[in-house]
Amino acid sequence: MSGDPSCAEVNLEEGMPTAAQALKRLAFFVRTKKSLGVRALKIIHGYGSSGTGGRIRVECRGALAAMQKRGEIRFFVPGEQFTIFDEQTQKLLLACPGLRRDHDLERHNNGITMVLL
Repeated sequence: MSGDPSCAEVNLEEGMPTAAQALKRLAFFVRTKKSLGVRALKIIHGYGSSGTGGRIRVECRGALAAMQKRGEIRFFVPGEQFTIFDEQTQKLLLACPGLRRDHDLERHNNGITMVLL
């Protein structure tokens, strides 16, 4: 990802899990990485290119919204909004400057979501 140890990448698509399995993996990594002092996560969930609607993406973002409401994460930025012109992205880049070198910055990639823990 960025080479910055305060940022980590999690691939929820790896192994072609069900949406339920991917959500369990998401919750595990949020807790684990946060306890290790990681400040930001790049979640790779795909965008549904298979034509099935991107269920993992939709479920993941719903789970992140619930985590944010409970105070488990600070906020998240959908990949399509991961641009230097977005206010939340600017906050994310301040917390984790290494993300400025992330290849998905400015790519409007709806297959990822950035999370500030």
